[in-house]
Amino acid sequence: MNNDRSTPVASQDGHGQRVTELLTADAGGLARAADLLRLGRLVAFPTETVYGLGADATNPRAVAGIYAAKQRPSFNPLISHLPDIAAAEREGVFDEDAMRLARAFWPGPLTLVVPRAETSHICDLATAGLDSVALRVPGLPLARDLLSLVGRPVAAPSANRSGRVSPTRSDHVLADLIDRIDAVIDGGGTNVGLESTIVSCLNGEMRLLRPGGVPREAIEEVLGRTLLDGPASKDEEAPRAPGMLESHYAPRALVRLAADDVRPGEGALLFGSGRPRGIEGARAVRNLSESGDLVEAAANLFAYLRAIDDAGVEAIAVTPIPAHGLGEAINDRLRRAAAPR
Repeated sequence: MNNDRSTPVASQDGHGQRVTELLTADAGGLARAADLLRLGRLVAFPTETVYGLGADATNPRAVAGIYAAKQRPSFNPLISHLPDIAAAEREGVFDEDAMRLARAFWPGPLTLVVPRAETSHICDLATAGLDSVALRVPGLPLARDLLSLVGRPVAAPSANRSGRVSPTRSDHVLADLIDRIDAVIDGGGTNVGLESTIVSCLNGEMRLLRPGGVPREAIEEVLGRTLLDGPASKDEEAPRAPGMLESHYAPRALVRLAADDVRPGEGALLFGSGRPRGIEGARAVRNLSESGDLVEAAANLFAYLRAIDDAGVEAIAVTPIPAHGLGEAINDRLRRAAAPR
């Protein structure tokens, strides 16, 4: 490991010069990483499972950057990482069983999906618009030290491009994301090397959503009963965690895609500088990005859908959005929102 706190190691992306800093796993490196995260930048850091690609979970623009960097094709819920149980309780509601698991396995490779707390500041993009949150207190002290310095939940899927092997060393991260992120903390190899186990603690049921670093048997021993498997229903439209089918926020209003006009009484969700026919009669209007920036559009998607829906419209006309880059994920989410219900 380089003795300097930061070493520039990469960089030309499509938007100009971008330097990825290789940070040391000491106080100076962690302070620099925390500063970057609070500024909305992307920082990869080690946990005991794999390296995570971190962003401020309260900042939708920062979270959108995760999807852009990973070239992730859809907006799954992301796991938000906290330094301790007290911080987790500000973001989620823990019933008796959920708290029993938290006390038994945190810090450690277990993610709990719990109802979202009223005090939560995790953004809709990180939760995929759901009323639940996926939370974890990582086992690696270095990761918890970083999270304490940040002082906010940090969303952190694995630090690799979508579909590639999860990284267990900093050089794995750089091989995939060197021109796409702002920094990586070199904390050596991870000691679990397998993603966290995910357990849903919703509606009085305990369900194993993803096997991982904590064995099923250990969880069942703490609970004193057998875990259920998978989502509550095969037809469930809103899976609760990574590693499952993509979830979506389905508004009450009907959603009309690729609209070139706005019909009387409809709300309008726009993209770019164009003005569709009939926009003057729209009951509510939001523009995902007037400049045509897909990262900005992704950051605004769930909040703007909610805002138009809350205006009480019967339908939302959505103007066309390009299918490249994050546009693929935005269109995927909108198609799910428009599906028959």
